[in-house]
Amino acid sequence: MINFKNILFLAIGLFAAVNIKAQPGVFQPGDYRDGVYDKENSNNRRFIPYTHLREGDVTWEKRVWRKLDMREKQNQQLYYPITLNASRISLLQVLLKYILAGQITAFKDEEFLEPLEMSFIRQKIVDQPTDSIPTQSYLADGTEVSVNVLPPADSTWLFENFASLDLKEDWFFDKQKSVLEVRILAMGINYLKKGKELAGELNLCYVYFPACRPFFAKNEVYNAKNDAERRTFEDIFWKRQFSSFATKETNVYDRDISRYSKGIDALLESDRIKNDIFRWEHDLWHF
Repeated sequence: MINFKNILFLAIGLFAAVNIKAQPGVFQPGDYRDGVYDKENSNNRRFIPYTHLREGDVTWEKRVWRKLDMREKQNQQLYYPITLNASRISLLQVLLKYILAGQITAFKDEEFLEPLEMSFIRQKIVDQPTDSIPTQSYLADGTEVSVNVLPPADSTWLFENFASLDLKEDWFFDKQKSVLEVRILAMGINYLKKGKELAGELNLCYVYFPACRPFFAKNEVYNAKNDAERRTFEDIFWKRQFSSFATKETNVYDRDISRYSKGIDALLESDRIKNDIFRWEHDLWHF
């Protein structure tokens, strides 16, 4: 026999539960978010694959090495934040996140001949103090004693000491599409040793840039003009919205610019490499 009284109480309970959840100010688990809407565009972004390139279609090619200095104002969108942030992430944090997860392979050289062990990467990014500091402690009977204790290890120091990026890229002319294109092949991470900034930059590792593109496409970069229209790291490199200077081009001596030019002469030599590529493309269509 149907108990209409129980059915009525059940209906009232369900109605009350729905109303409570719908009331403003009453939050349930999962309702707390850092924003006014769920961001789905960047999380579902996919990188644009390179078009197929035949060797026979490449009529001209030049390999260039570049350096991105993180002190440059245009590159600060790649450098910051230097602390862990729930809504933003820096380029170095993205790289280390997927390197330590085993999804990006780190190499010792830019030719990708010697992969680095995961333990080696962890050892380099964790700063373990070697000098102990005196700390006051107490024995069981309340006697105060001084003991030397090592400070806790710091695993975030590298974000602040991120110095520059080294890029190895190929410029080429595709006669099939009649365009001059550039593709980045290698990306090197350089940093300053904590407390020893005057010693110069050290290289952490190299990564294969095409392998990083799927992860760059899913992480946003700060946009100073509009928080709702943030680009991704993939957009920054695809559209070349960064500041850099050439440090080397293919040459018979296989030497960097720093080997034969210093100061302003090195900057002029870097501009010459850039202008040579520009003039080559310009003269191609000059009638």
